[in-house]
Amino acid sequence: MRSFKLFLPLVALAVCHVAWAQSPTYGLGKTPTEDEIRAWDISISPTGKELPPGHGTAKEGAQVYTQKCSICHGATGSEGPAPMVIKRQNPPANPGPCLAPCIRDGNVMAMHAPYATVIWDFINRGMPFKQEGSLKPDEVYALTAFILYKNGVIGGEDDVLDQQSLPKVKMPNADGAAIPDWKPGMPRPFSPKP
Repeated sequence: MRSFKLFLPLVALAVCHVAWAQSPTYGLGKTPTEDEIRAWDISISPTGKELPPGHGTAKEGAQVYTQKCSICHGATGSEGPAPMVIKRQNPPANPGPCLAPCIRDGNVMAMHAPYATVIWDFINRGMPFKQEGSLKPDEVYALTAFILYKNGVIGGEDDVLDQQSLPKVKMPNADGAAIPDWKPGMPRPFSPKP
């Protein structure tokens, strides 16, 4: 009887293990199709060669920002529940606590990103919240122009950003960014392990 009491939990564990192994995957682990891979192959390099056709100005971006971005980033881009995207003209001397990742006037993306294509890529992939990927390329170009204009990176409200002009924008942190010299098979840079 004693061995039966020990055997019963082992049987229960084995049955659970078999049932778990044969449970449905809920779409996880399925091999993607060529079209699915192509749809996610959306990385934009500093050269911008992967940018889609389209164009936009800061003036057009102001309208898109008001409609699709201000609810999270605030009317001026400096307040709201989402991170700051437009630096304030007169930031407070003691701005108070900031939750990580702490984004303040000196490190908004337009001031911190080394390439303008990084901003385009981020907006295209991750905005608006819970509707990621829903913006058209013209809207993304316009929003990028708006953010760069409001942060003083580009000069005119009517400057057109497109596939050719966006990669040429000189970003404030272009010389401060360091790209590690890393190739597949090499130890990861900045890793605690060799």
